[in-house]
Amino acid sequence: MAIGRLADEVQTALSAAEDTSATAAERAEMLMEIAMGLQHRPKTPDQLQAAVELYDKALALCPDREALLRGRITARKGTALQAMPGGGAASLERARAALEEAIPILRDLGRPEELAEAEINFGVVVQSLAAAGLARITDAIAAYQRALRTFDRRRHPKEFAILQNNLATAFLSIPFTDERAKMREALAVQAFEEALKVVDLIDHPSEYAMLQNNLGNALQYASSSHTVENNLRALDAYGEALRVRRRDTAPLEYANTIANKANCLWNLPDQPDHPERGNRANLAQAKACYAEAREIFMAKGEHERARIVAEAATQIERELLALAPSNQMDALAEASS
Repeated sequence: MAIGRLADEVQTALSAAEDTSATAAERAEMLMEIAMGLQHRPKTPDQLQAAVELYDKALALCPDREALLRGRITARKGTALQAMPGGGAASLERARAALEEAIPILRDLGRPEELAEAEINFGVVVQSLAAAGLARITDAIAAYQRALRTFDRRRHPKEFAILQNNLATAFLSIPFTDERAKMREALAVQAFEEALKVVDLIDHPSEYAMLQNNLGNALQYASSSHTVENNLRALDAYGEALRVRRRDTAPLEYANTIANKANCLWNLPDQPDHPERGNRANLAQAKACYAEAREIFMAKGEHERARIVAEAATQIERELLALAPSNQMDALAEASS
């Protein structure tokens, strides 16, 4: 959006706020709706900043007796602050405060869906703050679980899938330092699987691919005695994700998934029933995946990711060279094919 057009929209909003033919509540609601328009698929941070300012103006106009409207405006302000690029922890802290203020109002006066949406947004904000050590991840999990009381599988499949994905990533973000770590891993896998029951390849291809990729990662890194079985299931999940994530249409997503697949292959025997026979073929396939991922990451300017997969490919090269002398030529031939 051009700067001039943004200024025009803001000026239109401010003019509406000064229209004395409308009540204060009506003017506050008009400002909220204009701010929501600016916030929808913003092209620049200026749009989000303008939306926050309009929400503040709406709150200043909103009469105290209009508690529900005030709660709705405050919740929307929280989502704008949450989405602010480069806002860092300060913006997220403001978003958390806004949502904490809005949620009790929506609980008492709003529709169940409004409350559940606010709980999701609160959970996302808290999860981001928890990653920086500024909040408890358990508070995000609790918010997601409260939202699931409304956004169930049957009536709200899209929101249900989002919540299950968020729950799974929250479970996996907790450090594995206690006896409940395995249970949280299992809950994460279960949450991804629950989401995939309502998201399919035909109607929701992007979401389907994301969930399959995330399920593969959860299975691959689970601390289980069934490592080989989990890795085989992870490979199936990555294969499903790659039905959507193709190099020609989604190169970065494709590169991420083949790099995850390579990680899995690295530790998987060629013949799961005979692990003693090694994994030369899988090492070779993993090396090829890393090489292709590096090529894509470099082309897209993702130099740090390119460095990581290049280092992994180098380590695999060393492992192939360290194989028994009688097997080296075969292994190197497989790696270069």
